[in-house]
Amino acid sequence: MKKTILGFIRLFIGYFVCAIGMVMTINANLGVSPWDVFHQGLGNVFNLPIGRASIIAGFIIIFIDIYFGQDIGWGTIFNMIFIGIFVDFLMLNRLIPIFNGFFPSLIMMLLGMLVLGYGCYIYIGAGFGAGPRDGLMVVLTKKTNKSVRFVKNSLEIIAIIIGYFLGGSVGMGTAIMSIAGGYFFQFAFKTVKFNVAEVNHRYIKEDIRFLKDKFIAVEKGEV
Repeated sequence: MKKTILGFIRLFIGYFVCAIGMVMTINANLGVSPWDVFHQGLGNVFNLPIGRASIIAGFIIIFIDIYFGQDIGWGTIFNMIFIGIFVDFLMLNRLIPIFNGFFPSLIMMLLGMLVLGYGCYIYIGAGFGAGPRDGLMVVLTKKTNKSVRFVKNSLEIIAIIIGYFLGGSVGMGTAIMSIAGGYFFQFAFKTVKFNVAEVNHRYIKEDIRFLKDKFIAVEKGEV
């Protein structure tokens, strides 16, 4: 129980760090992130705000994860909900500064990508499953034996292309993040000697199986 509680604490710390990194890239004002280009495009098609489009995209990507064999954990579900909540909290309370100059904004964006990489390390390492997009990165890293950098860059470039043709906006920062994002993630993971392919996650199906076995044991009078 203590291990589980500490794991969930780590999970939510990771989400908060990810939210800080995301807000840093947003406040840099150099262009939305690659996935947000996709969310914008999806929102344009279905006339939805970007936050709701992001949730819908998350559900779609979960099904893609399952297709490729990536199991779903509680962390996958919580990721879609709480990172958005933390992002709104940081932005509404203006806890992270906004820069208008090009070079301060560029530094903010680059640091944001690095912070986001460490945030992903913290929450994925908790072992409750990766978020929908990170889960796709993890399962494709395992299946292709390619580097995190290569897989992440490839996914984000695809997201930009689809999002652009759906009407999403692309800025200079978007291009930088799509190219450099994978390098920053790989650097962050290497500094803490973290290999996403070696993480043993606890998935929802395992908890359901555990509860089912407990229920059967109670019915048989074995507990």
